Amino acid sequence: MKIFVRERRRSDKGDKKPRYRVVGVQGGDLKIYVKRIRKCELDEIAKSTGAEVVLLERDGEGKGGGKE
Repeated sequence: MKIFVRERRRSDKGDKKPRYRVVGVQGGDLKIYVKRIRKCELDEIAKSTGAEVVLLERDGEGKGGGKE
């Protein structure tokens, strides 16, 4: 099983907010009911389900979305 996540744009290391957003889950019977998740929570879910966490890279330029 794989859990695909990406870092949020508006989160910094010092913030007390979740830094990751779950993009998708491959395989298994896992449902995640949150939009944003903390790294420690993500690691605990992966550990107990035997899943691999895949961190998706960003292009760094903010292309591909938003209002035009």
